[in-house]
Amino acid sequence: MQVSVVIPSYNRAELLPRALRSVYAQSWLQQGNAIEVLVIDDGSDDETATIVAKQFPQVRYITQANSGVSAARNAGIRAAHGDWIAFLDSDDEWMPHKLSEQSRLLAESGLSICHTEEIWIRNGVRVNQMNKHRKRGGKIFEYCLPLCALSPSSVIIHRDVLGEVGLFDETLPACEDYDLWLRICARYAVAYVEQACIYKYGGHPDQLSRQYWGMDRFRVRALEKILDTRLTADQYSAAYAMLMTKIEILLKGAVKHGNGELVQHCQHKIRQWQSAASSFDYN
Repeated sequence: MQVSVVIPSYNRAELLPRALRSVYAQSWLQQGNAIEVLVIDDGSDDETATIVAKQFPQVRYITQANSGVSAARNAGIRAAHGDWIAFLDSDDEWMPHKLSEQSRLLAESGLSICHTEEIWIRNGVRVNQMNKHRKRGGKIFEYCLPLCALSPSSVIIHRDVLGEVGLFDETLPACEDYDLWLRICARYAVAYVEQACIYKYGGHPDQLSRQYWGMDRFRVRALEKILDTRLTADQYSAAYAMLMTKIEILLKGAVKHGNGELVQHCQHKIRQWQSAASSFDYN
């Protein structure tokens, strides 16, 4: 099992070493397995390059002009040599058993993508996940529709899957992971390690969820994309219902804030997709 770990980073000189140490502390490595670690520096102007060179000279360090997390992850995927791609955000941390548990489950299940349970830390304090964030395995397409159901830092995936469904959408400034999981889970079952294997940190100001208002704008785009692909009748019905729900949420917000342009846009989307749904072939 050849694993390449793709870590996008932008001005995370203080946090990146924690992520990298967690990779090299994997018990999977102590079992004689090799790993390739790629840091894709998305145009940082802090001390990232110096720190990586001094503390982690074995890392493949790739730099690019600031182009966003999707472009950084895609650059890492394209440069990676491994058949299996594992993602780790530079502000998150793996537990030592992560790769061991995932490799075991992937071998047992024969599946091509695996994610894990996680522990959330917000502003240094552990917080409980709400039920809507509960993780699952198997055929989970419908569970992926409301919100992002897999954390990138917990995912390991065979590169053939990405070759079939495509990489991260670089036109999406946020919810790019939501978009990719929809495309994958529409076709593939997912293995799930019930044991927590990552620490997912939040609360810092540079998180994408804090940089953009109305994240459902980007989920609408992702849902429209998936509805234009080949889905089963049940998948189409579920995705269409969620699209209407997301547009209605945006519409209510636009009305509340007096955003006439967005109101018209949402109303147009509703009419457009009502017409498209009426002509969908369910046979």
